[in-house]
Amino acid sequence: MKKNVGTIDKIVRIIIAIVIVALSIMSRSWWGLVAIIPLATALIGFCPLYTIMDIKTRKTPY
Repeated sequence: MKKNVGTIDKIVRIIIAIVIVALSIMSRSWWGLVAIIPLATALIGFCPLYTIMDIKTRKTPY
């Protein structure tokens, strides 16, 4: 599993996760669980969808 998520991409994913959680708290919805996906891919540094589409936002392969 090679890391394919760059630094800027990680920051954007974390911000998106925070926004999703905040909106779900405000609306009292369970949709905040969806924030796990961008948060996990940001913390791990690997996005399976990027592998399928052959996208790499990380400059170095490791």
